[in-house]
Amino acid sequence: MGWLIKFLFIAILVLWVIRVLLRLVFPMVLKNIFGKMQQQSGQYAQQQEQPARKPEGSISIDYVPPQPKQGNADKLGDFVDYEEVK
Repeated sequence: MGWLIKFLFIAILVLWVIRVLLRLVFPMVLKNIFGKMQQQSGQYAQQQEQPARKPEGSISIDYVPPQPKQGNADKLGDFVDYEEVK
């Protein structure tokens, strides 16, 4: 019976120590993780702003849509003028 009380006492003590450590360490770990995330988002925002700083009046083309192939007019067929009949 003495080993059961000793086991319960040690188990409760270990759980209490874990609880206290989590209350002390967990907020610091979260603060560290969120601080790193905030730094990374700030660096990303700075990288996005860099290309936007251009002198006034300069032109930059980022995307040029593909041009459809121009067909030969001879291959398109005959064009017939028509008049609407009422």
